[in-house]
Amino acid sequence: MTNSKKVVIITGATSGIGEAIVHAFATTKASLVLVGHSQESGQRALEAAQKMGCPVELVLGDVSDSAFADEVIKFTVARFGKVGVLVNSAGIIRGGSAVDISDDDWHQTFDANVNGVFYFSRAAVKSMRRTGGGSIVNIVSNVGLVGSCGLAAYYASKGAAILLTRAMALDHAKEQISINAVCPDAVDTRMLVSAHGKPVGVEVLQRNVDVIPHGRVTTPKEIASLTVLLASEEARHITGVALPIDWGCAGR
Repeated sequence: MTNSKKVVIITGATSGIGEAIVHAFATTKASLVLVGHSQESGQRALEAAQKMGCPVELVLGDVSDSAFADEVIKFTVARFGKVGVLVNSAGIIRGGSAVDISDDDWHQTFDANVNGVFYFSRAAVKSMRRTGGGSIVNIVSNVGLVGSCGLAAYYASKGAAILLTRAMALDHAKEQISINAVCPDAVDTRMLVSAHGKPVGVEVLQRNVDVIPHGRVTTPKEIASLTVLLASEEARHITGVALPIDWGCAGR
């Protein structure tokens, strides 16, 4: 598998799954544009990628701002000549059932998890169609496929992102743009813990392990490896897929 000539934009690049995806693409010596919102964590991710010897830039902003998405695409084209791959990994989680969640939390969840994916994907497609195609990989969630309880906004937003993935994949297949969604169940990140409130990390992990047939949660590195594969030439025939990564767990 060769990604040495790829130009990759990664949102949510400064923590969790996104940070692991940065590392995975950096090992291929791809040119990277890291998108985040924190200067401190962004600088850390930038320096880590630089140490691996790949060309890399950091851009800070709000993924739910359509103008910012357009600016990132234009910056990437100006800096590296094209956009070959977009990975939408940015996302947030807010707790509560439909009757418990606030309007602000509902809107913030959809802004980050749906609007951000839409704005960046739309801007990327406009660029990719001019340069012969490309790949978009959306990091979503298995709950967008199976549902669960207690996180109504999060689950609804992930379902929307999956159907957006499928719609755009069909719309742009003839332009040689592949668009897929990776849908992990529990992943060992800080977000997993934050979704459950009071329990400490080890308790949250054990709760998830107890209901997963394989008896373990997925690591960010495993999601990152799959993302690189889906963005590779070897996977260009795969598009419109929402791939569950759940160790055989059909949901909660």
